[in-house]
Amino acid sequence: MPTIAETAPETAPRTRFRPAVPRPRRTPMGLIDFLRAARANPLTTWMEEHFTLPLVAGDGVLGRVTVVSEPGLIRHVLVENAGAYRKDDLQRRVLAPGLGEGLLTAEGDDWRLQRRTLAPLFSARTVRGFEAAMNAAGARLARRLVRRVGSQVDVAQEMARVTLDVLERTIFTHGPQNDPDALARAITRFLESVGPIDPLDVFGVPAFVPRIGRLRARPALRYFAEVVDGLIEHRRAVMARGEAPEDLLTLLLAAQDPETGQGLDDLTVKANIVTFIAAGHETTANALTWALYCLSQDGASLARLEEEVDAAADPEGNFAAERLPFAKAVIEEALRLFPPAAIISRQALKEDRLGRVKIPRGSLVMVSPYVLHRHRALWEDPDAFVPERFLGEARAAIPRFAYLPFGAGPRVCIGQSFSLQEAVIVLAHMVRAVRLALPADHPPVTPVQRVTVRPGEGLRMAAVRR
Repeated sequence: MPTIAETAPETAPRTRFRPAVPRPRRTPMGLIDFLRAARANPLTTWMEEHFTLPLVAGDGVLGRVTVVSEPGLIRHVLVENAGAYRKDDLQRRVLAPGLGEGLLTAEGDDWRLQRRTLAPLFSARTVRGFEAAMNAAGARLARRLVRRVGSQVDVAQEMARVTLDVLERTIFTHGPQNDPDALARAITRFLESVGPIDPLDVFGVPAFVPRIGRLRARPALRYFAEVVDGLIEHRRAVMARGEAPEDLLTLLLAAQDPETGQGLDDLTVKANIVTFIAAGHETTANALTWALYCLSQDGASLARLEEEVDAAADPEGNFAAERLPFAKAVIEEALRLFPPAAIISRQALKEDRLGRVKIPRGSLVMVSPYVLHRHRALWEDPDAFVPERFLGEARAAIPRFAYLPFGAGPRVCIGQSFSLQEAVIVLAHMVRAVRLALPADHPPVTPVQRVTVRPGEGLRMAAVRR
């Protein structure tokens, strides 16, 4: 099978930027070493064979685990035979205490009800209607960055701020009313607290036994509860006056399943609000952070992007995502190198087979977008930042199940088109306003998995006027 890049047009000969990442291991780890590495940074636990073989199966601390990196087999697990699998217990033990039983963590009929109820908000027509709000948030960020010219910027914090601004202008209109920086910090504290894998979760110790991470996450969760209760109280008052905007919050509170007429209970409403605030902004914020870092190290790609952005703005200075194909390619390449969800794991509800490999009932099947997107059999120069992979014929040649930044199948991320459009528009506003340069004294920029994949030491960059 030819690699994706063998069908791609040749790019101009130049040295491509390769972001630093943990080196794959050549020898297996013992139990204690594995638990330590998984807690510190799960990205450091992958073996060299995971990046070279289509399927790796073995027994370990999580029981029988099969890691799949062959597109056809991934299609089987996530789409063709999706009913034979469910989200595994470890994911639920980590996320459900904070996010509740929202769309991200719910299963079965509860999940199907929520998916049907929320789908209309993320239709293509609705998402296109959010362009004006996304442009307004991007322009506000650009003005803020111009005022910071000559100083250094905490890029991760700014990306969190702008994505929360977009949420406030679109799916949570007129809210949250709290300090957006405080909310962004609470989200970061929550993910940093629950992100490290706790051995108690690995071994299935009952939930009533305290976890250090969850204890540390309690202040953030209390803050989330205050924000969400305030949102709901304010919106119900507005709905009672007949003045409510048609956004996600109104939809959640007034929702009725089109098949059953059943509404969402208060706990489900709250769980989905927390999910969209915490997880909904995190994907886009991280994608933008990694894109800006890679562009700062690749002058040719930055120059090409600046040229596209300068030509794409309308007379009012706004952008339409469809006029920014290279900006979208930059975001997609950042998502390839640093996918927000590094692991998609499923537990087999019954026995299955993947090729010649038997999948026992109750065992885990893992698809790691982080591994898949850097797999030697699928991508040429997989560790390099090459946005051109996502243009024209090269983009069309990528197999659907070789690139999964938003998952696939019935549980594909409902907000993927929203996130991509938002990231492209915000990136365009930033690139038109300033250049961001990595200071010489910055610590090495390497990825750490804390539920999502983010720079381990943050990202501090100098703002320079274009």
